[in-house]
Formats: sequence, structure tokens, C-alpha cells
Amino acid sequence: MKITRAEFAGSSTNVTQKPSALHPGTDFPEFAFIGRSNVGKSSLVNMLCGRQIANTSSKPGKTRLVNHFLMNGTWYLVDLPGYGYARLPGSERAKIEEVIRNYLNRSAELRLLFILIDSRHDLTGTDADFLREIAGSDIPYAIIFTKADKQGPVATQRQVDRIKEQMVPILGQTPACFVSSSEKGTGKEDILNHIQNILSTI
Repeated sequence: MKITRAEFAGSSTNVTQKPSALHPGTDFPEFAFIGRSNVGKSSLVNMLCGRQIANTSSKPGKTRLVNHFLMNGTWYLVDLPGYGYARLPGSERAKIEEVIRNYLNRSAELRLLFILIDSRHDLTGTDADFLREIAGSDIPYAIIFTKADKQGPVATQRQVDRIKEQMVPILGQTPACFVSSSEKGTGKEDILNHIQNILSTI
């Protein structure tokens, strides 16, 4: 799949405010991206779109809204807030967690949740907690290992294999996994083809 048209469709804090709720006839399939703060979600969105469409920041916790982007006029790419940013006040973290849960639990159009994990480090406690939550739900998901350009390919593969081993006791399986680099475009074709495969079954 190639993305030939990418448009910002709107931001929301509740599914009643998302584009399909506000504009009848736009209830397209949604593919959402989530991960620990500063894992590179917005950079990955820009890489997949082929242009700067999502705001990026070196400061964690920048994305606090659910951002919908309409791809090729037929499906939404959804950039969710990051989870587990400890430096935010407790009340702010609670608000962000509510935004995330509202979307995950109530978005009828969600077809797949991509969970982003930093390929350089072992699974964090925050990541493990989120994976347990998803494993106990009926939300379909896949894993994207980010920032693969930050170390050599051998070291990256070794660490990715290690993280997969850490995930199995939590998930009870090894889900579909992709290795990506927003800087080099690694994984773009595989991720978009996976989305295309799902779209072809709808």
C-alpha cells in the first residue's frame, strides 16, 4: 500500500467528538498507534504518511489528544497520547489515561492497535502493565519496535528477540511484530501492507 493522500481530520478527548461521530458517512476503519511517552509515535505517523503531518517533540507527553488522520480517503490513522509519563502531575496523567481508555473501549471502528516499544531497551514496567491490560481485552493488536536506527542491526535484532521473550508470559503469544525506524523508513512497507491486508477483509 502507498499513502497518496493524508489529511488531518480532527482531535478529540472523547469518541463522541471524533470525525466519524461528527460527520455521518465517515465511519472508516481505524488503525491506532500507542506507546510509552517519547517512544516515537508521531515520528512514525509522519514516516508512514511520507510528510510532516503530526507534531513531534523531544519533550515527552506532548500528545494529549486523540488525533485522527484520514488516509487515502478510506481509513483513519489514529495517534493516541502516550502512556506512563511519570513527570506529569497525577491529575494530568489521570486525564490522559481517561482519554486513552475512552477511545480504546468505545471506538467501534478500531480495527487494530499498534503498540510501540523502544527496540533499544528491555520491556518497562509501564509497557508490561499496558500489555496486560490489552491481553485481557478483545482489542486486536500488533507490536512495532521503534528507533531501530539507534544501534546496529545485530544488536537491534538481539534486543528485539529478548523483548519478545519478555512479552510471551504477559500476552501468552507472540503477536505480529514489526521493526521500524522513522529516520530511515524501516518497516514502512511491512506496516502499511499489514494494514492493507486487514482492510481487504473488511
